[in-house]
Amino acid sequence: MEALRDLIEWIPVGLPAFAFVITLVVFFHELGHFSIARACGVGVETFSIGFGPAIVSWTDRRGTQWKISWIPLGGYVKFLGDADVASRPDEDLVNKLPAEQRSHAFLNKPLWQRAAVVVAGPAANFVLAILIFAATFATFGREVVIPRVDSVQAHSAAAAAGIKPGDVIVKADGSEINEFSDLQSIVTMSAGRNLAIVVSRHGKLLTLHATPKLLEVKTGFGDVQRVGVLGVVNDLAGGEVHVVHYGIPGAVREASIRTWDIVDSTMTYLWRMVVGQQDASQLSGPLGIAKVSRQVASIGIIELINLAALISVSIGLVNLFPVPILDGGHLLYYACEAIMGRPLGARAQDVGFRLGLAVMLGLMVLATWNDLLRLNLF
Repeated sequence: MEALRDLIEWIPVGLPAFAFVITLVVFFHELGHFSIARACGVGVETFSIGFGPAIVSWTDRRGTQWKISWIPLGGYVKFLGDADVASRPDEDLVNKLPAEQRSHAFLNKPLWQRAAVVVAGPAANFVLAILIFAATFATFGREVVIPRVDSVQAHSAAAAAGIKPGDVIVKADGSEINEFSDLQSIVTMSAGRNLAIVVSRHGKLLTLHATPKLLEVKTGFGDVQRVGVLGVVNDLAGGEVHVVHYGIPGAVREASIRTWDIVDSTMTYLWRMVVGQQDASQLSGPLGIAKVSRQVASIGIIELINLAALISVSIGLVNLFPVPILDGGHLLYYACEAIMGRPLGARAQDVGFRLGLAVMLGLMVLATWNDLLRLNLF
């Protein structure tokens, strides 16, 4: 009953926030594909945000149908000669086109142009994230929390390692720690791993060893996640927070670093999940994104736009995975074509797309199951 009440309360704010975030991210992704395709002379039949029946649609002067559809869980650009919205090539269809149109079919474009069109989608997601982060840093600055230990929790990994109040964390697991969030990013994904932690104590550097414990903790939005916990506390009221302001070049640089950090932490988590060092409980699907969108929207529009940047990076990265049906799968096929000197056979490509679809559906089911558990619907 409580979960149902939360769902009803979510609709007025959560649904528009979710639609805004997904639409913004998907639009830029597909705009990347579309822009480079047009530059390469590829005919574009459809540009759709969402799937299913269209809410609104119109056709531009170059014959492209633009659509906003009812299911806001993605989008697609359908090129001339594509068999479906997954951009599977249809050679028979291309051969039936009038001679003057065949040169505009995606299938007939040089390999490098096809690859450029495919890469442009994820690239647009990374560019969007950098633009959002840069605009935020240039306008409002960035809060930096000094990585000083103000207190140590009893019986924690930090206490066992000998970390003391007043220590400033300099390095963790070989990485420089410039602010407290750097330490948090490393520790949360390092449960059960022995970390070498360098601290500055009374002007001297000491190397200590700590093994974060895997614990259930509440996030700022009330969700419970199982993450690595060191047991050090930074007192934000202690005056160790300052705001760094940037000009445009500095903001772009910091935004690029932030974007790369998201990519790096995501890849680290996925790799550790594959090798059994992390569980899959942190994977989120549409329901999780929807819930967070509502919570962030209640804080403010700037936070919601920053969430869109975070999701944009994730979508750009996932789309580069070498899984048929994703952009990375198309690039994998093009790599095979470059090596073999000819495209893969239609049968091989079809089997690959089916396997890719099965993989993505499996991941979607797993992520949705995690979302349902977090929503206490089971």
